[in-house]
Amino acid sequence: MSEEGFEIRGAHEEEIEDRAHHREPLSQKIALFSAVLATLGAIVSFLGGHTQNDALYYKNEAVLMKARASDSWAYYQAEDIKRHLADTVVKIAPASASAAAADSRKYAERARELRVTAEELDRKSEEADAESRRALSPHTKLAIAMTFIQIAIALASISALTQRRWLLWGAGASAVLGVVLSVVAWI
Repeated sequence: MSEEGFEIRGAHEEEIEDRAHHREPLSQKIALFSAVLATLGAIVSFLGGHTQNDALYYKNEAVLMKARASDSWAYYQAEDIKRHLADTVVKIAPASASAAAADSRKYAERARELRVTAEELDRKSEEADAESRRALSPHTKLAIAMTFIQIAIALASISALTQRRWLLWGAGASAVLGVVLSVVAWI
């Protein structure tokens, strides 16, 4: 203000005041858009991490079942070897044939039980492995969706710095692609 009480204003001050009273600045729209994108990005990122955790859990179960099946197959083979030895004793030592025959039947029965157990554990291992693959299937699409959302945030930031509205349209298109891929990942 001058000494006589008059206010001297520049053109830029009038323009700023006019924009403040009549319309929302582009930078405010971009800030709100970026905040929404960041929220969507956090959700997509969480879902992507969740699919990885589920896949790892099921893969761990598959490995555990496979190890148990391997143990059962080893026991099965040991019992079968014992049965073969007992059968050989029956053939070469007729004096102890009745005891060896009983042992052979006992080993054969244990081997059958162990075989059933091993086959069941193999089946469970395959099921857990398939479940792991199913749990991980949306992960790639979610990762790509997150990339598009990050591109949208970057384009929105550049738009705010350069005041280029066309970049904001690019950010919007990238965001839509990210959201669509996020939805498609679960279909």
